[in-house]
Amino acid sequence: MEASIALRLPRDAASVPLIRQMLDGTLRSLGVEHQIRDDIELMLTEACSNVIRHAEPSDEYTVSATVHDDRCYIRVVDTGDGFDPAELKEPEPGAEHGRGLQIMRALADDIRFTNKKENGAVVCLEKRLRFMPGAAGPHLMASDGRSPSHAPR
Repeated sequence: MEASIALRLPRDAASVPLIRQMLDGTLRSLGVEHQIRDDIELMLTEACSNVIRHAEPSDEYTVSATVHDDRCYIRVVDTGDGFDPAELKEPEPGAEHGRGLQIMRALADDIRFTNKKENGAVVCLEKRLRFMPGAAGPHLMASDGRSPSHAPR
């Protein structure tokens, strides 16, 4: 089984809490540990905030999130001018802005950027999930319907 959500959102700060709450509710209902949910919420917030601040002239963006087995996969896609993450400068210590990519890199198990020059950017984030004892998530999300600890490798 796989759980997925996808939303096309206006490039507006008010859209960020909506997708955050939807994803957190899904993860909470599956029994994902609080700390992992917090990490995912912060990664998602940073990715969406970067779109809102920088993805001009785009007026919308798409967020999709999929939970499969013990992983959460998030894609944030904009239609702005794109960017090259290798060309971004590291922020000064104590800087209030410019730390979003550092935060995402620190929290994600895997992060990938695809730059579609003059046609937007895609940020892919991946996070391994941990579940609370007795949570339904491990049983429901395992590919064969069994707990991941009993699934063949």
